[in-house]
Amino acid sequence: MITVLLVDDHELVRIGIETLLNTVDDVSVVGVASCGEQALAMMATLLPMVVLMDVNMPGMGGAEACRQIVAGYPKTKIIALSAYNESFVPTQLLKLGASGFISKSSPVEEMLKAIHAVIAGKRYLCADVASTLALENFEEQSVPPFEKLSKRENQVVHLILQGKSIQEMAQLLNLSDKTVNTYRYRLYDKLQVKNDVELTHLAAKHNFSENGLLKKMFKN
Repeated sequence: MITVLLVDDHELVRIGIETLLNTVDDVSVVGVASCGEQALAMMATLLPMVVLMDVNMPGMGGAEACRQIVAGYPKTKIIALSAYNESFVPTQLLKLGASGFISKSSPVEEMLKAIHAVIAGKRYLCADVASTLALENFEEQSVPPFEKLSKRENQVVHLILQGKSIQEMAQLLNLSDKTVNTYRYRLYDKLQVKNDVELTHLAAKHNFSENGLLKKMFKN
């Protein structure tokens, strides 16, 4: 029996997925959590074989929860769930140790394929994301790194380098915490960094705060 911990901040999503999975003979949902903090608290007791992890949640996001579960429970397989199919989302989660990524718009059959694939030691990407990533591998990466970022992404970089928290950045930029996290993971992917430390090193290497980008990105 494949044991599953389901993590999603939307109750209807949790109920729907749990109901569907519990109709499958070899899959059992042993726990549900509404946030990353709750999921981590349940891990030691449940020791699930698979965690279905929503990416965008309040508080500790799915990415940080994924990182901590991978570090503390390396045998557990994580499949990230997201309504966003842009390549930066699955790329970032796979870098953090997730074994798979499926869109919330995927049919239940694809979710089951993903569960069985990761249990077999494989990685799994839903079809539309896999196609997008394959196409992007053909793109040239000759543009200087920070020039690839949008104005808003550059603003987030600037605030990260100042040591601002997600909540502080959200307040300064008049955005939600979730939206700030989305920009953060997107710029991580564009810059090919895994965390704020690597981002800081890259910024220093390219003289980010001295090359005129800061003035440009905060212009109206």
